[in-house]
Amino acid sequence: MEESRKKEILDHLNKASKNTLGETLEITYTDVSDDYLSATMPVNSRVHQPYGIMHGGASCVLAETLGSCLSLINLDTTKSVPVGTNINSNHLRAKRDGVVTGTATFIRKGNTMHVSQIEIRDEKGNLINHTTMTNNIVPVGKV
Repeated sequence: MEESRKKEILDHLNKASKNTLGETLEITYTDVSDDYLSATMPVNSRVHQPYGIMHGGASCVLAETLGSCLSLINLDTTKSVPVGTNINSNHLRAKRDGVVTGTATFIRKGNTMHVSQIEIRDEKGNLINHTTMTNNIVPVGKV
């Protein structure tokens, strides 16, 4: 993917996050290619559960955001859109502060279904969360 196309996609996704849960959690798209999409999210009190560690739901939000957007940027949205139908998330390691980076890649990229895996890692590369997500690809107007 050309650098100008990368920048265009990342700028579009970051602007589209305005007034969404992604903005609330400070999710920032950082890298994209034909095969993956990455974003960062700070770990602070906004995403903590009562024990002072990152809430599993925050991991799911980052993962689902990445999986949905990976599908979205690989579709002609004048014809079809992705609709999330399943998410399975494994929380593997606790995280108290800092920044996590999520990367979504396709397991299957079909005409009617996309299945992606999302790995969320800390600054040292430790795997914090592993998620799989399914998006049904639905014709525009059928959502």
